[in-house]
Formats: sequence, C-alpha cells, structure tokens
Amino acid sequence: MDYSNTPFKGIIKDVKGRVSCYKQDWTCGCHTGLSILAPTMYIFFASALPVIAFGEQLSKDTRRNSFTSILSCFTSKSIAQTHHIELVADGSLSTVETLASTAICGIIHSIIGGQPMLIVGVAEPTVIMYTYLYNFAKGREDIGAHLYLAWAGWVCIWTALMLFLLAIFNASAIISRFTRVAGELFGMLITVLFFQEAIKGAVSEFRIPEGENPTQSIYQFEWLYTNGLLGIIFAIGLLFTALKSRGSRSWRYGTGWLRGFIADYGVPLMVLVWTAMSYAVSSNVASGVPRRIFSPLPWESKSLSHWTVAKDLFSVPPLYIFAAIIPAVMVAGLYFFDHSVASQMAQQKEFKLKNPSAYHYDIFVLGFMVLVCGLLGLPPSNGVLPQSPMHTKSLAVLKRRIICKKMVKSAEESIQQQASNSEIYGKMEEVFTKMDKGHTVRTFCLLEDYLLQTISIEQELKNLKNAVVDSNGTVDIKKHIDAHLPVRVNEQRVSNLLQSLLVGGCLGAMPVIKMIPTSVLWGYFAYMAIDSLPGNQFWERTQFFFVTPGRRYKVLEGLHASFVESVPFKQIAIFTIFQFLYLVLCFGITWIPIAGILFPLPFFLLIYIRQHILPKFFHPNHLWELDAAEYDEIAGTPRGARRLSFVEREESSPSKSEDPAMEMCDAEILDELTTHRGELKHRTTSFNDNRFQVYPEENENGRN
Repeated sequence: MDYSNTPFKGIIKDVKGRVSCYKQDWTCGCHTGLSILAPTMYIFFASALPVIAFGEQLSKDTRRNSFTSILSCFTSKSIAQTHHIELVADGSLSTVETLASTAICGIIHSIIGGQPMLIVGVAEPTVIMYTYLYNFAKGREDIGAHLYLAWAGWVCIWTALMLFLLAIFNASAIISRFTRVAGELFGMLITVLFFQEAIKGAVSEFRIPEGENPTQSIYQFEWLYTNGLLGIIFAIGLLFTALKSRGSRSWRYGTGWLRGFIADYGVPLMVLVWTAMSYAVSSNVASGVPRRIFSPLPWESKSLSHWTVAKDLFSVPPLYIFAAIIPAVMVAGLYFFDHSVASQMAQQKEFKLKNPSAYHYDIFVLGFMVLVCGLLGLPPSNGVLPQSPMHTKSLAVLKRRIICKKMVKSAEESIQQQASNSEIYGKMEEVFTKMDKGHTVRTFCLLEDYLLQTISIEQELKNLKNAVVDSNGTVDIKKHIDAHLPVRVNEQRVSNLLQSLLVGGCLGAMPVIKMIPTSVLWGYFAYMAIDSLPGNQFWERTQFFFVTPGRRYKVLEGLHASFVESVPFKQIAIFTIFQFLYLVLCFGITWIPIAGILFPLPFFLLIYIRQHILPKFFHPNHLWELDAAEYDEIAGTPRGARRLSFVEREESSPSKSEDPAMEMCDAEILDELTTHRGELKHRTTSFNDNRFQVYPEENENGRN
C-alpha cells in the first residue's frame, strides 16, 4: 500500500473496489449450497470457544466483592446507603457480553465490512484492557464499579474517533512497517498471557472465589482441595486430548473423513467430553464441586442493565471523560495493529484472492463497531488470529473440492468419448478457467486484462498439463488434480454471517454453556498457548538456541526455517536474546497496576528500533532472513539418506516407490503447508551445497 496525504483517498478506493464485487460476495456463497455449512461450522467452533473462555476470564477479573461490600454496609450508620449499594449493578462483564459483542460485530462486518474473510471477536488484548479499566475505576469514589462501563464507553468513543482519523488519513499504509519481529513478539506475549491465565485459573480452583461467602460448606478446606484436584485433572485432560486431536489428520488409523472430522471439531468435542465426565463425579461430593462457568443468563436483569449504559455516560465526571483519552490512545493503537495483521493474514498472497483488499475502509468499520459496543456496554471486537486465516483456508479447501469435482466429471466424459490426453486437459482447463473467471472482479474491461489472466492460468496449470498430456496409458485424473491444482478461495460473505448468527445463538444456549467446568476453560487457555507456538520463528530460534553444536545437524534432517542455513549461529543467538529481553519488558509492563495499560507502547517503538537500530548490529542479509516477511521453509535431508548407498537411494526414491493408493486429503495438504497461526509456508530446497553445515562460515567482512 502506498501512503497518501489526501484524506479519504484510501477509503474511497477501498469502497469502489468492494462495491464492484459486493453482489458477487452474496451470490457466490448462496450458489455454493449446503456445502457452505462445512466451513461455517468449522469457524464457528473456532470462534465461539475462545469467546466463552475470555468471557469467564472477564467475569473473574471484573467481579466485585459483593458479599464483603454488603457485609460492610450493614455496619454503616445509614440503612439507606445499604439499600442503595444493594440495588446498584456491580458493573461486571461475563460470557454473555463477549458472545453478544462477537455476534453483533460479526454481523456488522459480514454485511458492511470490506474483507469478508476477516473474522472478528473479543480477543485477549481486549480482556486485558478492560481489566485495567475496571481496576482503575473501582478504586475511584467518583466513578466506582457502578460507572465502570459508562467510563469504558467514553474510552470506546475516543477510540472510535481515533480509528476514524486513522482510516481517513490512510494510516493503514504504515502497517507494512510492523515486520515479523513485532508480530511474533506480540503473538508470544499473548501466548505467555494465556499460560499465565491457565496457571492463575488452576490455582484459583483451590481458593475461595472473590465475593463469595467463606462460611459456606463448599468453601471448607476438604471441598476446596477436592475442587482443586478435580480442576487439575480436567484441565490437563482437556489440554492433552485437544492437542492429540489437533494432529489427527496424520494418524495411521481411521478413514480420511474421520481423521478430518476429529482434526476440525476435536477441540469442542473434547470440551463436551470433559464436561460430561465432570458430571460423573460421585453424588457424595458437595454441590458446586467442580466449579462451573459463572454468568447471568441473557434475560436476567443483571445482563439487561448493560444495554442501557449509554444513559449513564454523562454521569461520569468531566475530568474522567477527558482522562479516557489516555487509555483510548493505547486501545486504538492496539486495535489498529491487531486488526490489520489479522486482515493481512486472512488475505495472504499465497491464497490468490481475486477480490481487492480494503484495509482503510475496514479500520473505519472497526471504529464504528467499537462505538456501538461502547454505547451498549459491551467489550469491543476486532480481527482475530488464527480464526481469520483459518476461515480463508477452510474456504480454499471448499473451493478446491468444488473445482476438483467438476474437472473430474469433465475429464471422465472426455475419456468415455475416447478423447486424447490433450483434449482431456483442454476440457479440464476450460472448466477451471470458467470457474476462475466467474470469481474474478473486473473494475474495468480491457482485452489486455483478460489476456494477462489467461496467461496466468496457463502458467498455474502448467504442471497439471504436463502430468495429463504426458501420461502413458490410463490417466489418473484425480491424482493429478490433487497434486497440481492451484489454490483458489471461495470468496463470499455467507459463511461469515452464518457463523456470527450461530455465535449469537449461543446466548440462548447459556444454560447449557454454564454447565462447562471452569477448569476445562483453564485447560483450553493452556491449549491455545501451546497451539500458537509452532510456526513462530521466535519460538523455533529459542529451541535452536539450546541445541548443542554437535547435534545441530539434526535440525537439518527435518523441515527447518531458511535462516538456520543462511545466518551464523552467533547472529541468531543475539537476535533471539534481543527478542526475549523485549518480551520480558512487555510482559513486565502488564504487571504494573495502573501503567500496565501502556503495554502496547513497546510494540509501536519497535518500528523505530527495527528501522534505525537493528541494522547497526546485524548484516542486512542476516536481518532480512531473521525478520523475513514470509515463512520460508527448507525441506530436510531424507531420513536415512546417509545410511543408504546410491543404488538404495534410487530404489527408494519417491518416483519409484510412490503408492498410487496413498490417501491424502485436501485439508491435510493445506495443514502441512500452514503454520498454526494460519501463515502459509514457502517450502524450497536447500541452497547450501554442504547439507550438514548449519550456517556458512563468515569471511573477514562478515559476508557469506
């Protein structure tokens, strides 16, 4: 994106681009039929579970000590004050609010948003910021917990205004300056915070919840201890089974359909399993053990009071109305960064999306969603990872299956007519071109534009053409298509809208959701933390840092990042230590009681550090590799290659030993080429002649 000083230029360009394909966004999804339900359900479960977990975290962090407050009020001289405090809403947030925010913002974005691949929801940074706002408000007598949401509403109003200004003045053009080092540090900070929440949650199972009456029988030592032990069992059980189900596509057992189903829906299935097991506890155990999600029902007065928070906005003292600008600056910067990165990940160039991006306009829509949430007393939603690229990937699998089915049908008809291999491929190319052309946005119609696209399709299908035309004997169409069909995405808005409606439907299922043990959610936090580590090069370099020199060749035997071969170990170590110390700094800021709200500030400073300071300590080529814009991966040395003779290697080569009956589904192929945060890998062969040299020797000038 090129930066422009002209106000509204970026928004106008984005709107023009998206208006031209808006009708197609709906018709394409509707024409897909019931097949659209597969990616819809997949992304629904991927969105709903974190939102439920964040809701319980918010409920725990913003819960007033109601029992202590009321008890102290009875010792007060004024009975009127006692009645007043009992009637005041405590200002806490729960799963109801996080689900409502995710559903409302999801519906808004799916209808008027720019990039429909982008999934929005309440995320961990929002939970952190709202917790800081609550802790600040409850300690101020002129705000207090009863005006907490009204003051947070002013923060949202100022945040929305800043996001509007960022969009109007084309600030999205600078998102490219947030390089991999910033994105990975931010992702690792969220991972550490997930681990922190999982540990704090597990420990809290052994303690009396804040605001509860400690004289109740279930808060006696024996039942607290029992609750804690059961909590550890359920948390570890959920963590272990969820991680196992995540990799089920590579299992040896079961059909491809079953393995794919477990991989896609295994995590919510494990939540159901462990929730069911929690009801298998002996009836002799006290009621309330194990603890379950604490949340009012959507139709109860405690939940309904949040929707009218706008009437309390001007009850906030003027000083705090303007003081809300300070946290609003942090929230606006955080949302701008997080939303833009999620949008980038959802439309990576490897997905080959045909419809134009809308970064500037999406920030404007984000401002509108933040404003709506603030006025309704809800925590705002923004673009989330890894759900956004997961959505695009699921639609790529859907589109691939649709194209594959039609191409195979066309080829089979040609084979029945005893057509030549060239004629068979010609029919297949015609089907692909027709489907691809129908999915292409044309802001202007020129012959050159069509020719350029035709050439591009011919280049993309070159390998498929060679495989079909050069085949001897019977042509295995399905096998060739699976191996050489290029990536295409079913770009539409229907799946995003449907999954948002399903999230909203969860509000009606709150009586069922409240049956989930809180300990299962702490295990889910640990799962999210561990699942986010693969694909983070900061984490991979940290692991490589502890590999002894004599064992570093082992890294090269498997798939590994390109910097392992191209950057000296000393440079890798220095860069990794810098990232680790910076991570400690960012994490330390989150522990500061009031100033912790400034934790996004170090990430903005990284722009200056990356552009002006790091180049002074690292060779440009090394810095480019360590902070590469794309995930470059190199295929490792074949296992056992050093033990085989040249004859044995030839006999065991893939070209001669390939099993024609080998089963590999589309989703499994994409899983192998995608990191856990949704980033596509760039896999190449090694560019080092010496396959067992971990890094090239440096000469006197420090060059390779």
